[in-house]
Order: sequence, then C-alpha cells, then structure tokens
Amino acid sequence: MIQRHSGGFPWLGPEDHYEFPDCESADADGVIGVGGNLSPGMLLSAYRRGIFPWFNPDDPIIWWCPDPRFVLFFDEIHVSRSMARLLRQGSFRFTLDEAFEGVIHACAVTPRRGQVGTWITEDMELGYRRLRELGFAHSCEVWNGDQLVGGLYRVCIGRMFFGESMFSHEDNASKAALITLSGFLREQEFDMMDTQLHTPHVERMGGRAIPRSEFLQIVGERVERPALNGSWADLFKSISST
Repeated sequence: MIQRHSGGFPWLGPEDHYEFPDCESADADGVIGVGGNLSPGMLLSAYRRGIFPWFNPDDPIIWWCPDPRFVLFFDEIHVSRSMARLLRQGSFRFTLDEAFEGVIHACAVTPRRGQVGTWITEDMELGYRRLRELGFAHSCEVWNGDQLVGGLYRVCIGRMFFGESMFSHEDNASKAALITLSGFLREQEFDMMDTQLHTPHVERMGGRAIPRSEFLQIVGERVERPALNGSWADLFKSISST
C-alpha cells in the first residue's frame, strides 16, 4: 500500500514489490517515491516503468523518473578520431558478464571528481547482483592484461537497456567500454540506452535529452520485445572472434 510521508512523496512499504505511482506525479526534480526495497521484483517493476533508485547511504531509497531523460541512441554515437585510433590499437581487451561483481564494486569505490562517498551502497550492490543472477543485469569489462581497468553495468529488460554506472582506472577505459557495448547491443537489435541524467561524458558521445513522455513510450514498447536474458559472455566471444 502507498502512503504519504511528511515530505509529500509517496512512501512505498516493504511489501509493495510492484506498485509505483504514475511518473507524471514526480516532483520537479523527478522524485516519484521514497521507501520500498531493492528486491528483484521491485527493481524490475521500477525499470519497466522507467523508474530507477538513487540515494545517499544514510537516506531511505529514493525513486526517480526525471523530465527530461538523457539517452544515447546507438545510431547517433560519435566516436572521436582519438578513440577510434585507441580501439584499433587493441590496447584494451573487452569481455561481457565475466566480472560483474568486480565492476559494480569498482563503480562503488572509485573516487569521482566533485563527489564525496558513493551512492552504490552494499544493499545496492546486493540488489544488482541478484538481478545479475536472474539474467537481467550485465557488465562490460575492460582489461589491460589481467587487470580490470574499466567497465560499466546496466539493467536489461526485453530490448531496453538501462544505464547505471561506470568506472575507469585508465584514460578512456569507460568510453571504450560504452562504445564496445553499444556496438554489441546494436547487433542484438537494441537501438538506445537510457543514461538517466545528463553527463558531459555521454553528451560528447552523442547523448541527448528527450521528454519524459517520449522516453516512457519508448520504454513501454522496448521492454515487451523478446528478451536476451542470461549471460552474454559466450555470445560476445563468438561475435568478437569472427
């Protein structure tokens, strides 16, 4: 059952695994509700509606559906000459779904400019590891030799890909991961990635904002397409070796 807490937002009780308010009820910042849990049922229900969790370690879970929404259409990706040259040089090795726990933990602990602490709490890590076990969360890893130097993790429902976080321990490693993963997804009949909020990093690669109403329409259609659940490791290896 949804109740109102003192801040005016809907409070989602721990039993409400699938119930969310309409996204048009979000406040000006995009907050749609507070509370609930990070169970697979609630996370998947949220993403299917274009909603994602984002909160500080000492806060309750905060659910968001901002307007506008920042996305990356794969046919609009811009690869700079320097990035294209880096990828051709083969300095990095790429894998999918081979080190999910290492990627999400690195996303949590890697310092970020202008950010103190992390929003990826232990409970968040556990929640997305559970989605990974169920085949709904995926990682792209970047290796330099045997060292994990960059990567990202995302949630996938149907043919809709929802961005979460990325990290880089070497220059351009996260960009290389995003470009490589986008190419793979395009081959699997995905056409866009949700990146949630504006970042200069994604904008330089061709990301842009679209109205929430348009985004939700896209999500509603894409999540009903045939799913590509389970590990993508072997499929990516087979494509990369051809």
